[in-house]
Amino acid sequence: MKKRVLFYLVAFVSTVSLQSCVTNYVVSQPATYTKEYKTDAKLASLDTKKAEQDKQRLIDSFLAEKAASLVNAKNSIKNSEVAKAIKHNTTIDNILNEATTYLGTPYRYGGMTRNGIDCSAFVLSVFGAAAGLNLPRVAASQSQEGERIEKENLQKGDLIFFSHGKRISHVGIVESVSEDGEVKFIHAATSRGVMISSLNDSYWGPKYRFGKRIINENGEAYQNLATTTPASNGTNF
Repeated sequence: MKKRVLFYLVAFVSTVSLQSCVTNYVVSQPATYTKEYKTDAKLASLDTKKAEQDKQRLIDSFLAEKAASLVNAKNSIKNSEVAKAIKHNTTIDNILNEATTYLGTPYRYGGMTRNGIDCSAFVLSVFGAAAGLNLPRVAASQSQEGERIEKENLQKGDLIFFSHGKRISHVGIVESVSEDGEVKFIHAATSRGVMISSLNDSYWGPKYRFGKRIINENGEAYQNLATTTPASNGTNF
């Protein structure tokens, strides 16, 4: 009797223990699955974040390269503009330096040397020697060259033209423009030869007609500049 009771007791305990193990096994499965799911989500989040970081680095690199290209382009343009300004100033300085070497040269109608020279021959000689330009022989033809400039915009190196009547008959080279707008020019005058005068002068002021710019901002001649030298057919004074 005791053995039978003991047998049933052992069987009961074994059954209860087995059910407990099965229950623990079944319940533990979702926990393991949940943990794995959370880990996968975390990895996916990290991958997305890394992709966004790589994308941003690529964009930043592109923007930095573009900015550097723009800086280089601006520097190139700036250097080009500086080079043009230097060339222009050098050309104008050469013209005026050459012109001043003629100061005191006597006037001679039709003359083309330092022993005697008229106004248009003085201008073509100066521009030829200092800038390598071949201007027309007479003032009226020279007045057809370059770009027309208003009086208030005249600069050193510009040509200015005069007349007694309708026909242009005299030319000079702007030597300086003061802060108050006084224009001084160097020219070959019949009275005193090559000299410097002012447009404020009571004689030259009323005879002034217009100005022309032969050398552009790049230090070069305008494209419509004549390349031939016509014979003298006008009066210079």
